[in-house]
Amino acid sequence: MGKRRQHMDIPENIREQADKIIADFNMKVIKNPKIFYSPRYRKNCLYLDRKMGDTEGPICRLKYQGKIDNWEFAIYKYSKEHYDPEEFFFPGMEHVDGTIEGAMKAGIEAYPASDYDEDGSTLIEQFLSFLLGKKYKNK
Repeated sequence: MGKRRQHMDIPENIREQADKIIADFNMKVIKNPKIFYSPRYRKNCLYLDRKMGDTEGPICRLKYQGKIDNWEFAIYKYSKEHYDPEEFFFPGMEHVDGTIEGAMKAGIEAYPASDYDEDGSTLIEQFLSFLLGKKYKNK
C-alpha cells in the first residue's frame, strides 16, 4: 500500500494573519469596495476567490507549508475547471513567491479586474448585451 501524504491543517493564528493580509491588500492595492479577494479555508488550503459585483470566482489555491510566507501556489484554470500547481505560464507568474500577497498580485494579472464591468459582468457578457440590446447575464 502507498504511503498516505499527511497534511497540516491551517492553525487559527495563521488564518487570522492571512485574513488581515487579504483585507489590507483589498484596501491598499485593489481600492475598490466592489472588487475584492475573499478567502475560503479547507483543511490545509486557502482558496482565494475574487468578488466582482454579483460575480465571485476562484483565482488560486494556496497550500499551507508550515509558515505564513511559504505557501504552495496553484492557479485556477477556467478552461479545465481545476487548480493546477504545475501551471506557471500565465501573466503574473513572476509574483508567485510563496506569499499570500504574491499570489494575489499574480491573480490580478492572470485575471484582471479590467475584464469586468463595475457590475461584475464579463467582457463577453457586455458584448452579448450590446448585440442583444438588453442586459445579458450568464448565471
